[in-house]
Amino acid sequence: MGRPRQRRGGLFGSSLFARPHRSARVCYALPTIPTPKTHYLIHMTDPSKLREDYQRGELLESTVPSDPFLLFKEWFQYAVETKQPEPNAMTLATSTPDGQPSARIVLLKEYDERGFVFYTNYHSHKGHEIDTNPHVALVFLWLGLERQIRIQGTATRISAPESDAYFASRPRKSRLGAHASPQSQIIESRDLLDERWQQMEQAFEGDVPRPEHWGGYRVEPTMIEFWQGRSSRLHDRIVYDRLGDDWQIKRLAP
Repeated sequence: MGRPRQRRGGLFGSSLFARPHRSARVCYALPTIPTPKTHYLIHMTDPSKLREDYQRGELLESTVPSDPFLLFKEWFQYAVETKQPEPNAMTLATSTPDGQPSARIVLLKEYDERGFVFYTNYHSHKGHEIDTNPHVALVFLWLGLERQIRIQGTATRISAPESDAYFASRPRKSRLGAHASPQSQIIESRDLLDERWQQMEQAFEGDVPRPEHWGGYRVEPTMIEFWQGRSSRLHDRIVYDRLGDDWQIKRLAP
């Protein structure tokens, strides 16, 4: 019985494309895919090779409301309805009095015509920076909608009753975590954090009160920019600048 004649240099060097003799019965295994070489990985992950042409929508002065909070509500609700991942996630940028910036992701928990509210440990890194320099920036990004919203304003602590009301609505484990974690401080290990959480669970058998060092900040905006991705990088950028009790609408070049 003749052997199948194999073509060398086939797919990844396998015998997938071998031509068996007519009288032979041959079973072939799936080819083994080799581990990519280093230069191949670099090429595939080169940021300069990544491209997207945005074509999902447009943003025109003739269609936007005079109140930016109305447009924010419309965009935010649509992000929720279309199940964008963590639609209330936003970047919070703060800085020291001498201008050293830092940024992190936090979660929007409330918003109205007064501003945008998030909650944190007042003793955290961002808490200390806000207390010494209240000028902050927020950014919402919904990649699936090719939209982002950029906000500049000042952050101030909300009232204790407001923080109490929100804290009481949190899951019990999250409330215990607020007591257990010395946010932004150096700790020896994860085990220590878990031990502190267990201690808090035993200390609060019933209700878990809000610790005084934990609460909300409200960002009162002075500027809100709505960004809609467009083709050829000619994006739509509509900016609302606060002028007293009114807002001035302008278009920015992309």
